[in-house]
Amino acid sequence: MDKRTWAEDGITTAEYAVGTAAGAGLAGLLYQLLTGGFGDQMLRTLFDHVLGLLGIG
Repeated sequence: MDKRTWAEDGITTAEYAVGTAAGAGLAGLLYQLLTGGFGDQMLRTLFDHVLGLLGIG
């Protein structure tokens, strides 16, 4: 019997759709977190921590 291997060159349209939807969902989630009060406080805390590690703050 002749065994043929199928090349998988790229991803299919359905996989593109799932990847695009996941990327858009993650972008929306990050936008909400960073523009809300939680994101603001998180960024301030992170920035203050980095400045403290560097001995600047």
